Amino acid sequence: MHSPFAIEEIFPDDGDHPVRLPRRQAGSSPQGLAVTLLADYTLRNLAWIPSAALVALLAESRVTPTGARAAISRLVRRGVLEGSRQGRHSSYRLSRAAAVDLATGGRWILTATAEATPWDGCWTLVAFSLPKERGTQRRALRGQLRWLGFAPLYDGLWISPHALTPQDQGRLGQLTGTVTVFRGRPADLDTLTNRQPLDAWDVPAIARHYETFLRRWNPLLPQVRAGQVDGAEAVRARTEVMDTFRRFPTLDPRLPIELLPPGWLREPAREVFVAVYDGLAATAEQHVRTTVARVGGHAHPGIRSHLTTDILAGTVRPTTAASTPLPG
Repeated sequence: MHSPFAIEEIFPDDGDHPVRLPRRQAGSSPQGLAVTLLADYTLRNLAWIPSAALVALLAESRVTPTGARAAISRLVRRGVLEGSRQGRHSSYRLSRAAAVDLATGGRWILTATAEATPWDGCWTLVAFSLPKERGTQRRALRGQLRWLGFAPLYDGLWISPHALTPQDQGRLGQLTGTVTVFRGRPADLDTLTNRQPLDAWDVPAIARHYETFLRRWNPLLPQVRAGQVDGAEAVRARTEVMDTFRRFPTLDPRLPIELLPPGWLREPAREVFVAVYDGLAATAEQHVRTTVARVGGHAHPGIRSHLTTDILAGTVRPTTAASTPLPG
């Protein structure tokens, strides 16, 4: 899956020296928050959001105006956002390419965090060789492997418990370098230096990420169910819970449950995510509409929230593009 998000947001040091422990998760980047915010309320119709409204909404997630404008500019340069100017007023929307990727990515996030299907005990291995002076190509290949759910067992040998789909094979084939793919079962070696395939992932670190997620969001559930979360907090919580949860399919790419410690928290984390994201949808949508109306004079009819069931059903995808940007 191609993503408007950079793999470095999850594995910031994933370059020539692969890391197993994803250190970044202390907070959400302004670019990540901006993309998630726009996807949550404008993805279906590619609605325009006035710059001032987007800055105001990001401010509610503790992004400074300077940081928000810098993030928007970078997203425009990356082709994730499109801009339009009317006099002194600017508006932005997701580019169609980014919207398509986000729609696909939303469904991937939910399907990849559902309970895994029975595992056949086999592993897919990708061996590759690229000279170190071709650092850009090496990073691109590593990044694509991360998105496909692989992790480095050794420097040039990456592994996944899942078979590559024809589409995934095509993506790997487009990358530069000598690559060999094979699938099989590991042999058990009775040696102290035997490294198991699951060792490519830092399982205790992933478990701690799940625990941190649940500690952060579990306390909010009673207020969500009682309708006690106001509009600004609903948008902030919904944006941040999605921006955090979307990392889990890459951190924990449906690792076989039979190999993991008892009480693995993948499903509890998913249940909490769904409860927060869906439970705040209506309140958050109304707040976004109100914010846009305050800046632009009227709320755009293309602003619509969606539920996780909509994402899974494939109904959250770009259809028509709003033609008239709002001033702001």
